[in-house]
Amino acid sequence: MTIKELGDFYKGKRVLVTGHTGFKGAWLCRMLGLAGAQVTGYALEPPTDPNLFEIAGLEDCMDSVIGDIRDLKHLREVFDRVRPEVVFHLAAQPIVRDSYKEPVYTYETNVMGTVNVLECVRLTESVRSFLNVTTDKVYENREWEYGYRECDPLDGYDPYSNSKSCSELVTHSYQKSFLADGRCAVSTSRAGNVIGGGDFANDRIIPDCVRAAASGKDIIVRNPHSTRPYQLVLEPLAVYLTIAMRQYEDRKFQGYYNVGPDDRDCVTTGNLVDIFCRAWGGGMTWVDRYDGGPHEANFLKLDCSKIKRVFGWRPRYGVEQAVEKTVEWSKAYLDGQEMLDVMDRQIMEFFE
Repeated sequence: MTIKELGDFYKGKRVLVTGHTGFKGAWLCRMLGLAGAQVTGYALEPPTDPNLFEIAGLEDCMDSVIGDIRDLKHLREVFDRVRPEVVFHLAAQPIVRDSYKEPVYTYETNVMGTVNVLECVRLTESVRSFLNVTTDKVYENREWEYGYRECDPLDGYDPYSNSKSCSELVTHSYQKSFLADGRCAVSTSRAGNVIGGGDFANDRIIPDCVRAAASGKDIIVRNPHSTRPYQLVLEPLAVYLTIAMRQYEDRKFQGYYNVGPDDRDCVTTGNLVDIFCRAWGGGMTWVDRYDGGPHEANFLKLDCSKIKRVFGWRPRYGVEQAVEKTVEWSKAYLDGQEMLDVMDRQIMEFFE
């Protein structure tokens, strides 16, 4: 898809994004804004300090509503006011380790939050396309070497992964029970690990790398041997925009879609940090500090043949380019540049 094709469809469309103050949500809202959409976001206050949403001044570029997706009454009021045509659901408690600390909050947000969003979709006649963004961790992980397919069993292990599996099942039920009449197309998208500029989350390896580099310290790596599918944040966002557009135009495109990098870009955390150190320069180094923390999948990758077949999609960047773009953004931020301009440049370069 090109930026022109995005503009041809999204220009003037009323689009609602839950989780717009988060890392992925902020990038998605900017992409939609550049495509000419009328964007409304619904989310909690930005989850980190600093955060991409405020750094880029995105509040001035869209209709931003601060609210909790657990609050059905408030969410309904926003849907009734905006009358969205397309809804992207990204709001979540997204950190595996945090889900062990706060399992109830994680389930309330990721399961009942999804119920509330879908209830609003059900009761809002204007909605024609709904996409629930989940995760590659929804699958029952058997630590095997081949990528998980959309037809494989869902059963995430930890509270985060399991709650996102439940979010998938809620979506499937609402589609079959209430939205099978064709009024609104419904899909879910299961994305691999994303990296990119503006991610300041705790317990994520690339933000940890950037923080260490900015302070001139060694990078601490707690599990260098785990394998993950790493991709630049713009990759899955372009896919989300494509799915929502195509199913809006033709309901036959609704369904469940994996989105991740090619096999060669499924690398160990240690390999990823090596790539980061080379890209950052200055003699950056890392140390192995396995901390014996809570269970996390050791080997995880996706089979993305379906989305390649259905939409002709191919990743634009490999993992090394993804890291280079992240480093480019991060150094620009540390240099005090205008970050909305940096975001816009990276988005336009991605779609060239």
